[in-house]
Amino acid sequence: MFFLRTESFREFLRFYPVISSIVVIHIIIFLAVNVSMDIRQLLTGWNFAILVHDQYWRLFSSIFVHIQPMHLLFNTFSLILFGPALEAMLGRFKFILAYLGAGVIANIATLYLADLATSNVGASGAIFGLFGIYLYLLFMRPELIDANSRQIIVVIVIVGLVLTFRPGINIYGHIFGLIGGLAIGPIIFARYKGRFRL
Repeated sequence: MFFLRTESFREFLRFYPVISSIVVIHIIIFLAVNVSMDIRQLLTGWNFAILVHDQYWRLFSSIFVHIQPMHLLFNTFSLILFGPALEAMLGRFKFILAYLGAGVIANIATLYLADLATSNVGASGAIFGLFGIYLYLLFMRPELIDANSRQIIVVIVIVGLVLTFRPGINIYGHIFGLIGGLAIGPIIFARYKGRFRL
């Protein structure tokens, strides 16, 4: 089962440097925004600040901001569980583009579809982007995914979508993160020759 992590801590750091770096960034920013309200206000994806004051960096920075411990743990755990296969397949550069691309797409959707006062934080849009990429592989490049992994992908996407429709969840971010991943999939896998298989 490919999504079961069996590496040691040192092996994980060596095999998946991008994911390891993102986890460290998550933790550092989590501590920073809970110590300093100024840093929190500077990095949060606040629609009003983006549209009225042209603070477009918030479309990127908010991907790494987590204020609640459970939000941090859930998104970081999801990244550690589901990110390594794609980092191994795509390499560092393409994985970064895919991850940030899906996260920004999710935040742009939130920017234009949600209320001007909406404040958005978290890696959920980028995580759902990974799910969208897996769905693309499932339907368009099935030769890259074994039967067990296919079942896991379907279950995870269904559960993720069901959990999306709860109070306090950025529905736009989740849905458009998934759509963003589906759109990014054919671009980043256009020249992929199947050197690695799930």
